[in-house]
Amino acid sequence: MAKLYHVPLSPFCRKVRLSLAEKKIECELVEERYWEKDADFLRRNPAAKVPVLKIDNKIMAESSAICEYLEEIHPEPPLMPRSAENRYEVRRLVGWFDDKFHNEVTSKLLYERVNKKVMGKGYPDSQNVKAGAKAIKYHLDYMAWLLDHRRWLAGDSMTLADFAAAAHLSSLDYISDVDWNRSATVKDWYAKIKSRPAFRSILVDQVPGFPPPPHYADLDF
Repeated sequence: MAKLYHVPLSPFCRKVRLSLAEKKIECELVEERYWEKDADFLRRNPAAKVPVLKIDNKIMAESSAICEYLEEIHPEPPLMPRSAENRYEVRRLVGWFDDKFHNEVTSKLLYERVNKKVMGKGYPDSQNVKAGAKAIKYHLDYMAWLLDHRRWLAGDSMTLADFAAAAHLSSLDYISDVDWNRSATVKDWYAKIKSRPAFRSILVDQVPGFPPPPHYADLDF
């Protein structure tokens, strides 16, 4: 069985978990306090980051590289389109959420509100929280624009781009930092994607000291 070293609210770990579950690859989850830089974990990934996946007698790091590896060895159900142009669009949006959205929103809200406390690094920086709360509005509007023109974020089929976005938003939804009333289109998209069986284990995640809001696991909000 595969083994994933992860942190429950990490969007990068959640993206890999969603890919594994969608492809019905059984996986043992092992929580890893990566910030403590345990020697055994550093041997698995000298970058001291999660996720790290042990599969097929290989140790793999970096979430997007892991997800594309899974796509190649387990092509069904597909999470990447067939055409080069459409695959580019998926990769562009995965990069958008894992880079731009992460830097402007996730790191300013989730990391300030949760990670600092868990890691013992002090209190949230109110300026960062304010900046993240402002930036997420722009990103939700961009998602709404995409979904007004497409069935899913990258096109007519659900892809890794949807999982990347849902991984970030689900982590933020755990701490009630997503205004689902801003866009009915985005809310409907999220309700559709979090109703998938692949989302089940994510919706039962619990972080000590941070109980999720009642709507978090409600498939109908």
